Amino acid sequence: MSNEEMNNPEEKARNMDQENKDEILQSYDRFINYLGDQVNKGEKVGMDEDQLAKAAKKAADYLSSNEEPRNREEQVLKELWKATSNDDEKQTIARVLVRLAQKSNS
Repeated sequence: MSNEEMNNPEEKARNMDQENKDEILQSYDRFINYLGDQVNKGEKVGMDEDQLAKAAKKAADYLSSNEEPRNREEQVLKELWKATSNDDEKQTIARVLVRLAQKSNS
């Protein structure tokens, strides 16, 4: 996976077939493991924590606007995202998601 693909997660999500999206978003564990895989790929192509968090923010923006939560954890994430008042707060949540994803792949 190229650095360019990692920097455009909303395009990747738009192009993903619905069955694949459903499988990833079916449960919180699947979602966080998928995110962990993507973070791992980003690290392998040399992305630092800031770049990973920016990519996670873009993905969260896309999910919040285009996908309905499929479980309680995703609903909480969506509500947290909507409750943020600026990009700095979203970036902080994105960093925490990246760290959670990193731990899921440890």
